[in-house]
Amino acid sequence: MSNDSKIKSKLKKRVGKIAKSTRNKIICISHKEDADGISSAALIKQVFGGETMLVDYPEMIDVLESLRHDKKLKKLFICDLGLNKQNSDSFVEFLTELRKKRVSVTYVDHHDLDSEIITKIKKIKVKLIHNITECTAVLIYNEFKKKLPEQSSFIATCAAITDYMETRPIASKLLQMYDRQFALINATVLTYNIVGHQKDLDYLLYLVDELSESKYPHEIPNTYEFAQIQVEKLAKMISIVKLSMKSLKNLAYMEVLDSGASGAVNFVLGLSGKNVGIAYKERVDKGIYAVSVRGSASCKIHLGKLLSSVSDSLGGSGGGHDKACGAVIPKDKIKKFLAEMNSKLSHA
Repeated sequence: MSNDSKIKSKLKKRVGKIAKSTRNKIICISHKEDADGISSAALIKQVFGGETMLVDYPEMIDVLESLRHDKKLKKLFICDLGLNKQNSDSFVEFLTELRKKRVSVTYVDHHDLDSEIITKIKKIKVKLIHNITECTAVLIYNEFKKKLPEQSSFIATCAAITDYMETRPIASKLLQMYDRQFALINATVLTYNIVGHQKDLDYLLYLVDELSESKYPHEIPNTYEFAQIQVEKLAKMISIVKLSMKSLKNLAYMEVLDSGASGAVNFVLGLSGKNVGIAYKERVDKGIYAVSVRGSASCKIHLGKLLSSVSDSLGGSGGGHDKACGAVIPKDKIKKFLAEMNSKLSHA
């Protein structure tokens, strides 16, 4: 090697070291719409500290992009944010660039993940913690429990309850540590406070902070009072759903005007007697409908996979679990979407 080459090599190493030493920022990006995402962010904060960014699915890629040129980013955690056909390539490309800059990336999720995407993520040495049998917060707790305070198991338990995953192997053992009713009421109070504050990002970040300080949801000021307001709203929704929902052969559906789609969809499913319930709400700012889908215990098809396929074919995106999933659908395609879902369910 010539002297010039040696000098260049040393300079490159030195610049790398300087760049590495100035990177000190830790960020967790997590799902803002349910207790699993909020609890996951709280657990990461307990172990690693750092900043929290909360997003819904339509915002995910834009928020990731905002970090692309962050010269101080050292560690990135992405939690409870499933991928779909529309965003997976952008996601992998973004993580690849971060890894080239030696940013440590950990991706924790429990939604279905394409095997090709898993291979690509592992190839760029992103730490992947993925398992569809437990919720994300339980996966985080299980991975980092030696570094977490004792009460963290309760945060994970609440997340499992609200994701209908408290009977799973790890979650069921965590739930056994607590009185069941105590856990159920705390999980419910937490969920109603999250759902009712979706437009108040500061409050959601406040919840993350409070939970990260090992507080029970019921100990956080005014959570009971706010949960009561949400319960009263949901009680009124029952009569609205009865009046507004419509039925096709294989599903029931309704457009939601004055609350979140996820709050109405369980009523649509339950009150209709159908195996599939769909609720959707317009996101005027984005020209889309946010869609929530739920399946009954006797629904045999994996709704997350079906939703991914149908939404993708209509220029939207979606996916999720077998009986609980969501999508974004272009505004002018919502009728076509309902017809397609109904048709595909006929052939299931």
